[in-house]
Amino acid sequence: MLIAVILALAAGTYGFRVAGVLLRDRLALPEWCRQLLPVGATALLAALAATIALTEAGGFAGYARPAGVLVGLLLAARRAPFVLVVVAAAGTTALLRLLGAA
Repeated sequence: MLIAVILALAAGTYGFRVAGVLLRDRLALPEWCRQLLPVGATALLAALAATIALTEAGGFAGYARPAGVLVGLLLAARRAPFVLVVVAAAGTTALLRLLGAA
């Protein structure tokens, strides 16, 4: 059963990708729509990142995780090495949890 679900999802994903390539020239979108598509993808990714950073099991994740994400975001904005960004974000979260900031 699980294999069938995985195969169905894989076929659907492949179908969407192929449809995009095949229908690119046949589907005429207005200019305003073409300009909004990249913004929509960015907004969707930002909403997903915010949901992951702020919630856990349907509730607020506490202050430690958002603080770690903020530290990682600030270091990434300053173009710090990726390893440093990850270690600093995880360390900030761990330290705040150790101090009881849940």
